[in-house]
Amino acid sequence: MSDDMSGFGRMRQLDPEDFYTTDEGFIVFTEKYHLKRGYCCKSGCKHCPYGYDKRTGRIEG
Repeated sequence: MSDDMSGFGRMRQLDPEDFYTTDEGFIVFTEKYHLKRGYCCKSGCKHCPYGYDKRTGRIEG
């Protein structure tokens, strides 16, 4: 078992269209990735296709 508990050790398994890296070095998952994952993590992701609103804690629409 890997000592990397962040999950980022699995980045090699992602398709290039699943994420992009910002100028600051942050990894941002795309809407396509979230749809492939199949559920909302309720973290307020920038490209959430499920309509989760972090301020209200509810999935809208």
